Amino acid sequence: MQTILAQICALQPLYSSSNTPEMQQRGRLVRSDLVSALRDRLQAMQSAFDPVFDDLEVEASDGIGRKTEAPWARVFSKAMSPNPRTGFYLVIHFAADGSAVFFTIGCGSTIWSGGDLRPVSDEELARRTSWARAVVEQRWGTLAPFTSEIHLGAKAALPKTFEKSTALALRVSARELAGADVQAILHSIAERLGEIYLAQLDQRDVAPGEQDAAAIEEISSPLKRRAGKQGMGLTAPERRAVEQRAMELAIKHLTQLGYHCRDTSATQSFDLLATRADETVKVEVKGTTSEVCDSVLMTRNEVDLHRLEKGKTGLVIVYGIRLARQEKVPQASKGTVEALLGWDIDAWKAEPIAFQLHRA
Repeated sequence: MQTILAQICALQPLYSSSNTPEMQQRGRLVRSDLVSALRDRLQAMQSAFDPVFDDLEVEASDGIGRKTEAPWARVFSKAMSPNPRTGFYLVIHFAADGSAVFFTIGCGSTIWSGGDLRPVSDEELARRTSWARAVVEQRWGTLAPFTSEIHLGAKAALPKTFEKSTALALRVSARELAGADVQAILHSIAERLGEIYLAQLDQRDVAPGEQDAAAIEEISSPLKRRAGKQGMGLTAPERRAVEQRAMELAIKHLTQLGYHCRDTSATQSFDLLATRADETVKVEVKGTTSEVCDSVLMTRNEVDLHRLEKGKTGLVIVYGIRLARQEKVPQASKGTVEALLGWDIDAWKAEPIAFQLHRA
């Protein structure tokens, strides 16, 4: 495989947007030889992933129509990243001048809009890549050895979005390729991708309100397929485990603040009645596996309560809850508490996501 990578690097300085003999050779190397070499290594890489991700595939491109300065090849789960615009994947990039190969984890950097491919905003790419790096750091305590800066050196706009959409990278110079342990590099970076996939499976990158909105959409439109979401989301037992953990931590937090808590979740449109001296607070508790906590879902009755009794209600969000699925009954642990007591619901933007329609 090192030979294939080196041959592609050698052809990079001869780049032309036209299908010259050199670009034809590069195309065969990228789309055929490199893809075959990666597929030969899929079984070895599979051990880096949880068994649930048993649908690994490989694809590559050196340009659609006109040739690109920045050819690539990627390894991905078909469920988690059905196309290069969706999800995260292991991707091999080449410097435009042929000086290096980059082994990376990247995410979709373009979207279809008005019949054209348009770049995802820099802010959104920064959010996605920062989240992926945080997942890796939480698991390994470091980003090493995938700490290289990625500079492809291409003039076109699209390769620059590739750089912005890269979460992790390891640069191997063309001179070092012959002695590089490419198999070890691929396995190591595949382990990182596997951890990111598990985090996505737990919806750690999706705000709790968006998680619940997606569940409602599944109920209201069960036949609609949602690209890149197959197999994602929590089961009913997992949701119960998360909710129970959130209640446990919310009660512990409020008790430390001097409140006495009574669980009212089964009978009222709020979860806890917290009392302290002459103070009474009706508290809504939201638990989530996500580290993103900028939205929650509430019923009409819950919204009405927080508006009618503004200043006397609270919202407690418990985020970053972790699930262990090894046991028959899912176990939830960890979690960080954010308590908004005297919460002003009108300081948050409310958006209708579903309507109940009655015959007139």
